[in-house]
Amino acid sequence: MIVKTGKDFDVIIISAEYYDDHPLSPAGIIARVLDSKGYTVGIIEKPETKQDFLRLRSPRLCFCVVTGSMDSMVHNFTPLKKERIKDAHSRISRIPNRALLFYCNKIKQYHKGSIIIIGGIEASLRRFAHYDFWDNNLRRSILLDSRADILVYGNGEIQLIEIMHRLRQGKELLGINGTCIVSKTHDDSFIDLPSFELVKENKKKFCEMQRLCSNDVNLAQEYTNNYVLQFSYPPYSSKDLDWVYSLSFSRKMHPSSHLKMAQFSVVTHRGCIGACHFCALSLHQGSRIISRSEESILSEITNLTKHPKFKGYIDDLGGPSANMYRMECKKKHRDCNNDCIHCAYLDTSHIHLINLLKKARSIPGVKKVFVRSGIRFDLAFKNPFYLQELSKYHISGGLKIAPEHCSHSVLEAMNKDNNVLDTFINLFHQFNESKRQYLQYYFMIGHPGESPNETKQLVQMIKKKKLENVHQFQLFTPTPMTVSTCMYWTGYNPFTMDKIFCVHDYHTKKIMKKLMLVTILEKNKKGKKASGNKQNDIMSM
Repeated sequence: MIVKTGKDFDVIIISAEYYDDHPLSPAGIIARVLDSKGYTVGIIEKPETKQDFLRLRSPRLCFCVVTGSMDSMVHNFTPLKKERIKDAHSRISRIPNRALLFYCNKIKQYHKGSIIIIGGIEASLRRFAHYDFWDNNLRRSILLDSRADILVYGNGEIQLIEIMHRLRQGKELLGINGTCIVSKTHDDSFIDLPSFELVKENKKKFCEMQRLCSNDVNLAQEYTNNYVLQFSYPPYSSKDLDWVYSLSFSRKMHPSSHLKMAQFSVVTHRGCIGACHFCALSLHQGSRIISRSEESILSEITNLTKHPKFKGYIDDLGGPSANMYRMECKKKHRDCNNDCIHCAYLDTSHIHLINLLKKARSIPGVKKVFVRSGIRFDLAFKNPFYLQELSKYHISGGLKIAPEHCSHSVLEAMNKDNNVLDTFINLFHQFNESKRQYLQYYFMIGHPGESPNETKQLVQMIKKKKLENVHQFQLFTPTPMTVSTCMYWTGYNPFTMDKIFCVHDYHTKKIMKKLMLVTILEKNKKGKKASGNKQNDIMSM
């Protein structure tokens, strides 16, 4: 049973977010997985003081430390390094800067000798040497700086079960797929990344490291007297996901949880084939789509209809991109190195998803199944019947898409393609002429390859196409392990080694932001469908 006080525990979870017994909560998933395997779990949420950390006695096996669904520095600071908590439009709660390091240091101080496991987005994407935007410098692997015993990267359920088994048996933690450890040596099965000293001294070596980063191989990076070793990612399957999401989540939410609007959301898949350069999801959840079975998803929805608070509405049915469900290789080439999203063998028919949507909305007790996750419009337009289905039954006012930009050079640097944007917009309007449904656009500015001239080009495009529902734009933030961050830090495209223009000074970034802000606020004043919170959404960027 999962409880927060009262006895000794096998495992204590330290979380930077409020604990929700929900499959979208990192702490919630960890707790349910461990509980299902017979481990007793204690949870300390958002600890700050010594008393918080001593609320429970030391665990019998280990601490699990997660900072939540967002990197703590992204959570606390805007792209201009302004503290979000001081932003008049901020709706967030404060957590410690570099929360993972803060929590681990406190555990070392107050629970001496305890085993520490770190995981989640902050650990996963800082597992090797990385550029830290807030320091404007390179930092070591967070495994070294946190002094944790083992780091779990990506989805962690399989790894965590194996770690717990070994801890209970008193075995060493070496060689667990999907984890990183510190070691004095390594064997020939590892590919050597450039050492920390080399990437600090030579930006071209940092580019080399970026090219070599992969979840699919064993990697080693040398530090003074030590190596950080990555063991290749375990092969998650549909059966694994079906099991995880079948666990007995109560969906009870903390009163201040940021997940309250997603209480009755259902996850359909993990991973992403998009390979956008500003996103590190493929180095976290993986670069292949792992989908749940149709039976598992429909069973979860059926169970939700019995929940006392369920009013008939599925808040969201989707994943990292909602329409990537069951987008798999027709040839089953799981180990090839092709760019899936541009591969002729990728199944973009949407047939499996259309069938799932039809069955989901026909379940007794379900009034509406919303798709509120963003979709990849460059994939969605390939089957007009999917967009027709979506428009007729599954949109709540607006459908989110992310063209990101209009400049060819900027889009090329992003590894994005919006050449079919006009085709998609026309198709969407064709299906929504008689409805009050609209597209919500997301854009990004300040990405490597963009100057104020390209921002002006984007502004002109928004005006020309009369895009009145620009829901949000963001100023590019260099986050660990992305290709775009490598470009920002080094000034090179790591794949071509061509130099790339990057804006680093805040004055120019503010000019670019103002160009967008003025244009979008003007459009939203004229737009009849602009939401009441839209100005807050934009101003918080």
